Amino acid sequence: MTDYRLYGMPGSLYTAKARSYLIKQRIDFEEDIPAAAAWLEITKEIGRWIIPVLVTPTGAIIQDGAAIIDHIEAIGLARRSAYPDTPVHRAVSLVFELFGGEGLLRPAMHYRWDYDADNRDFLKADFVAALMPGATDEVAEAVFGAAGGRMRKAKQGFGVSAETAPVIQASYEAFLALLDAHLALHPYLLGGQPTIGDYGLIGPLYAHLARDPYPAALMKARFYNVWRWTERMNAAQALLDGKYAAETLIAGDAVPDTLVALLRFIAEDYLPELVAHVDFANQWLDGHPDLQTGTNGLPDPATRAIGRASFDWHGVTIASMVMPYRFYLLQRVQAAIAAAGPPIAAILTDAGLAALATLQTHRPVERVGHLEVWGADRRA
Repeated sequence: MTDYRLYGMPGSLYTAKARSYLIKQRIDFEEDIPAAAAWLEITKEIGRWIIPVLVTPTGAIIQDGAAIIDHIEAIGLARRSAYPDTPVHRAVSLVFELFGGEGLLRPAMHYRWDYDADNRDFLKADFVAALMPGATDEVAEAVFGAAGGRMRKAKQGFGVSAETAPVIQASYEAFLALLDAHLALHPYLLGGQPTIGDYGLIGPLYAHLARDPYPAALMKARFYNVWRWTERMNAAQALLDGKYAAETLIAGDAVPDTLVALLRFIAEDYLPELVAHVDFANQWLDGHPDLQTGTNGLPDPATRAIGRASFDWHGVTIASMVMPYRFYLLQRVQAAIAAAGPPIAAILTDAGLAALATLQTHRPVERVGHLEVWGADRRA
């Protein structure tokens, strides 16, 4: 009997994060889809339609990739922990978790939804197989039209448009080149085993960008080491190709130059958005002085965004959705930075990411009952 059941979709960014972790930890699990009979009751319990969800052997429901990983870690089932004991590595890996799940949403959405000639038939089959398997052609078209329509609308909320498309492409290819150079020397971000940073990156880089036909062809043709890493991240065994060192982290809590180059990229590519979002959130919080602790301050507790913030991104102005979940991940980064002390501060300063240590919303974001809520005002 299988112990765990993971509800998600093959093309789901956040499902990919949880799936990869469960595979790497050799957890006995089966994957199910939102069309499953139990899914309606699960959504009632978690309060919204959102994936991934892990159902444990005791029937407990855990929603969110980070929460799923932390659950397995907390009960001692991790074969190799996602969280390094070395403090600098831990902080760096959490930076990549934040960037992977949130900072790569623009290329993930652009390359999925702006190349219909290559992607549409694949996406239609993929979505319908998860949402309504066995549907007739007419129904399948309607199912995909509805689901795809929502996602095409969502891509605009991440700043994807005809104006920003060329910039997104240039930025993404620059990132792939840096990551490919690093993975030519190391099988994972920090050496011979994956960390939470790898699990953050695998979401967009596998589910959207290594599976959808157009971006998959780009990755395979020009960035082979990244594509090979996406395969490695979905295999229980290491698949180290015989060219890498043993399954250990980089010695001495060191951060190689190739990884520092990626941190500099994050500073240029993602930090402006994060700064704009924190500033927007603080203005929003100041405008809601009666916000009750333990709520999201909105009419619908399931709402993920509080508005849109504008910022300059590589010479174009973008307005993207401000989602408190990002601040929740940022808080994880900041706790690790504080624990690592001066060594990580020096690395982040050199990379242009010193602001990560102090960038803060007036209220912390907590997760209660599968939802993001605001904690007590830090200034009180």
